[in-house]
Order: sequence, then structure tokens, then C-alpha cells
Amino acid sequence: MTAASEEAAARPSFREAIAVYLKPRVLIVLFLGFSSGLPLALSGSTLLFWAAEVGVNLKTIGLFALAGTPYTIKFLWAPLVDALDVPLLGRALGRRRGWLMLTQIALIAAILFLGRCDPVTAPAVVALGALIVATASATQDIVIDAFRVESLPESEQAAGMASYVAAYRVGMLASSAGALYIVSGFQALGFDKQGAWGASYTAMAVMVVIGIVTTLLATEPEQSAEAEAAHSHGTPLQRLVTTITGAFSDFFLREGVLLAVVVLVFVVLFKLTDALAGVMTGPFAVDLGFTRNEYATIIKGVGFAAMLIGGFAGGYVARAFPLAASLWIGGILQALANLAFSWQALVGHDIGWLTFAITVENFTSAVGTVIFVAYLSALCRNPLHTATQYALLNALAAIGRVYLSAGAGYLASATGWAWFFVICALAAIPGLMLLAWLQARDHFAALDGPSK
Repeated sequence: MTAASEEAAARPSFREAIAVYLKPRVLIVLFLGFSSGLPLALSGSTLLFWAAEVGVNLKTIGLFALAGTPYTIKFLWAPLVDALDVPLLGRALGRRRGWLMLTQIALIAAILFLGRCDPVTAPAVVALGALIVATASATQDIVIDAFRVESLPESEQAAGMASYVAAYRVGMLASSAGALYIVSGFQALGFDKQGAWGASYTAMAVMVVIGIVTTLLATEPEQSAEAEAAHSHGTPLQRLVTTITGAFSDFFLREGVLLAVVVLVFVVLFKLTDALAGVMTGPFAVDLGFTRNEYATIIKGVGFAAMLIGGFAGGYVARAFPLAASLWIGGILQALANLAFSWQALVGHDIGWLTFAITVENFTSAVGTVIFVAYLSALCRNPLHTATQYALLNALAAIGRVYLSAGAGYLASATGWAWFFVICALAAIPGLMLLAWLQARDHFAALDGPSK
């Protein structure tokens, strides 16, 4: 049998390719993806839209983005999740599911608290509530990432990642456009604006129950049980130290110090173009006079469709091209998408163009995100340290969204909307320069699969 015929024989049929998405383990990861995506907008874009709508000044709105700090530093406590068990819950549910249940209960309480705060009269309390939501959410992400990697065999990892990303986007949609619709619905029932926003956040807290049910239906990954047995003879402190030193030394020794540092900086910068624009998209729409329902309708309709299609397109690109080429495609597309918003600033209140701009942005952002997740996953090649290493990389990726985008309000105020989005597009250049540097040094050779 020739190599070509062997490859064709090994390639799964269309039916097999679809059937993998219906396997129980993949379905569990899908619902956990929804649970992971749900809280992000509640301390991010939805909160910023709420603040803009009730009259909080643009500079303060930009600073609210700092509430996402836990997403950038979650690697600091990721080893705790890897090494330690949750009392009582861990004994009843297992190592990973115990942590999942704890974070989901904490999320419900934090979202309820945030929904009862007033951005106008108590912005500091709102920032605290958003910080608590982000902390619980970031911890849940650590556990879900570990659960996804440990529970799926190699043959199901690609399907699991695609399902996770798609469901994550659905969760974000529920807490962004969905939350805005719920606000409008409660106002139609006679609630005042503050009461309607509080009720919307209560509805989001109820949706966290989906994650709790999924956790109860899931089974503890075999790799997690084996790791728990391996650590059973050490003290909690010994287990923690072993996890920390092993995860970081493995990454830096494998890549080399210089290359590892460049990789980490690249991870920070690759999605900056997307993050810088994303934090101001809601306030931008409000400033141009679009209503809450107009904005939400576009996001929920063609924007959501574009997001899902972009996710599948990103998956296709990641399979069809080498990893470096895929990153070039995703990086350039997500940068160019910002120029649609620059033109929107010039044409003003135009529903048709806003629809086009959001469609392009959602499509290219999804393409870039799926390819980027594939890259981060490829970097975490040691199953003993996957959770901690992935948490570090994912937290670094959030720096652009949280810290580097915190001054977006000041930048938009100083330059105007048209030039602001041009600057957002240009923000992709440093990351693409590092991509070229890494490609020239064969960084991606060891990361690409054998078929590439």
C-alpha cells in the first residue's frame, strides 16, 4: 500500500467526522464551553455598555476594563488547581469536578452581587463586583481547560476544541446581546433602567446552572484520577512546589530562554488588534446613536452567524495550512476588519454598514481565535503540566484585552473614532513582526502535525 493510499484509508469518513461531535465526552466539553464563555461579557463588554447607557464618562468606562485583571494573572493560582483538591466537593465529585462546582457556585453569587450595583452612584463597588466575577470565571477557565485536555483522547481533541470554541461564543452571545434583550424586556414590563439591568444579571446567574448540571453529569477524567493518586503521598505544599517548578522549567528548557520569551510576548500581542477595538465597540455604537436593540439585533443575527462560520473557517484553515501560515491569515484578517469601523465613523448612523462591520469583525475574530487556540494548545505538549502552562499562555493573551486596552477610552477621545480604529488595525504589526521572527527560527516546525 502506498503512502497516499494509507493516508486516504486513515482519513475518517464524513459520517465518522460528524459522529465524533456527538460522543458524550465531546458534548460535555461543549456545554462546559458555554459555561466558560458566559461570564466574560458580564464583567466586560456588557458592563461597559451598561455604564455607557447610564451616562458614565468614557474615561471611566475604559478603566472598567481593568476588572479583567484575573484573566491575565490566573496562572499564579493555576498550580493550586492542579495540585490541590477542594475539601468535601473534591471527595464527592473528584479533583477536577470539585473545582468546577466550587467556581460555578461562586459565579452565581458574584453575578447576583454585580447586578445589584449602580455604575453611576457606586462605580468602585461595580469595579469590585466585576473583579469578583472575573476571578471566579478565570478559575473556572483553568479547570475547564485542564478537564478538556485530560478527558478527551487525541482523536477527539480537535472536535473538542471546535465544540468548546463554538459553545464559548454562544455563552458570550447570551451574556452580551442576550443580556441586552433581557434588559429591554424587563423595561417593557415596567422596571426602571437600574432594576432591568439587575434582573438581566439575575437571569445570567441562573444560566450558570447549565454548567452545574454538566459538572454533575460528567465523569472525572482518568488522567486526573491518576495524577491525584500520584500526588497522594506528598503534602499539599510538596504537590504545589512540584507542579510549579515542573510546569515552568519544562516550557523554558524545551524552547530555550530567548525563544520562550519571544513566544510569550507574541502571545500577548497577537490578539491586541482585536482586543483594543473590542473594548470600545459598544460605546462606539452608543456614541453614534444606535439603540440598544439595534446593536443587539445585529450581534444576535448576522453577527452571530458570522462568528460561527468564522469558527469553522478557522478550523479549516488550521487543518489545511501549516500553523505559521494559519497565524498569518488570522492575524491579517482580524487587523483589516477594524477599518470597517473607521468607515462607520465617517458614515455615521447607518444600520447597513454597522451590520457589515460587525459581520466582518465577528467572522475574522473567530477565525483568529480558533487558530490562536490551536497554537496555544500545541505549545502545551506535556500532559503533566497542561493546565498550568495553558493558564499562563491564556492569561498572557488576556493582557491585551485588559491592560493594553485600558487606555482605549483616552485614545478614542484624543483621536476620534475613525483614527482610533485605524490605530487598532496598526496594533497588529508588532505581533506579525514577532510571527515572522519565530517562523524564521523554525519555531513552528515541532508544533505542526505530521500531515503538515
